[in-house]
Amino acid sequence: MKVSGKQFFQVVISLALASWIFWFLYKDISWNSLIAMFLESSFFWLTISLIVSIIGFWLRAWRWALLIDADTQHQTKTIRAFVALMVGYLANLVVPRAGEIARCGVLVKTDEKQLGGLIGTVVLERTIDLFFMLVTILLAFVIERKLFLTLFNELVSFDVLFGKISGALPLVIGGLGIALLFLFLIFKKYQHSSAFKKIRHFLRDIVRGIISLRNVKNQWGFWGSSTLIWVTYYLTMLTVAWAIPATDSLSLSSVLLVMVMGSIGMVAPVQGGIGTFHALVAYILIVFGLEEADGKIFAAIIHGLQMLLVIIMGLFSLGYFLKITAQKASKTS
Repeated sequence: MKVSGKQFFQVVISLALASWIFWFLYKDISWNSLIAMFLESSFFWLTISLIVSIIGFWLRAWRWALLIDADTQHQTKTIRAFVALMVGYLANLVVPRAGEIARCGVLVKTDEKQLGGLIGTVVLERTIDLFFMLVTILLAFVIERKLFLTLFNELVSFDVLFGKISGALPLVIGGLGIALLFLFLIFKKYQHSSAFKKIRHFLRDIVRGIISLRNVKNQWGFWGSSTLIWVTYYLTMLTVAWAIPATDSLSLSSVLLVMVMGSIGMVAPVQGGIGTFHALVAYILIVFGLEEADGKIFAAIIHGLQMLLVIIMGLFSLGYFLKITAQKASKTS
């Protein structure tokens, strides 16, 4: 795939931002202290955390396959969806959000699926993940209401936020109106062109993928796996907390808040949540009374383990994908 100058610039900027945040956080942390805390950790619980993560990846692949097969009689193999998913995660470490397109591209090559329909299922997946993330935040708010409000007030001033929204609202509405008018004029002028028809067909495939949720044959499996995916996120955080002496006494509700902050950090448009994940997880752990160094090292350990797992499994999956495509090419030649 050819990378444009704009895309290259975005990659460089996001990587530079992630690197700067990471350096700023860890410039006062020595490698010796990080290695010492890692060696003091329980490798049993760290291994369990990796196993739980793999189960979470597999559940996500299985759920994706359910969405893909909603409007067809052909059954997508979970292993193929899993390989595509891990290649996508690997791509995300290079270009933020590129993995969503990359994993669709893998299934287009291996299973000859329609790209537009696959992107529609990914959009639906991300929408559902956002819903579950909001539910998780709400659960954390209910359990740790006082602490949650204190944290939010420290990070965001309600008066300042309301003032900025009120001041910018007319400009936003005006800009949106102009943009809609511009799009309407473009549509009227080029609606019968071949390029516009291709775009329309592509968007129709995306919409078809989004509405495929109602056609999912195994609704219980879909919503059950969606719930279990977030349970695995929590269990991964919990088992790593149990593994490290500095965090093994955290309460279950405290670990939930740590997971919420980490999830928010992973949403940032930087490679693998580098820097933003570490900053938010370390921040909440310091609020819970941990030493600053311990909070930062905990974030580095759990994030580092997950990145290592993604790289290893992503490379294996990439190799599997290349093998499949090579076999298909040899059969057609």
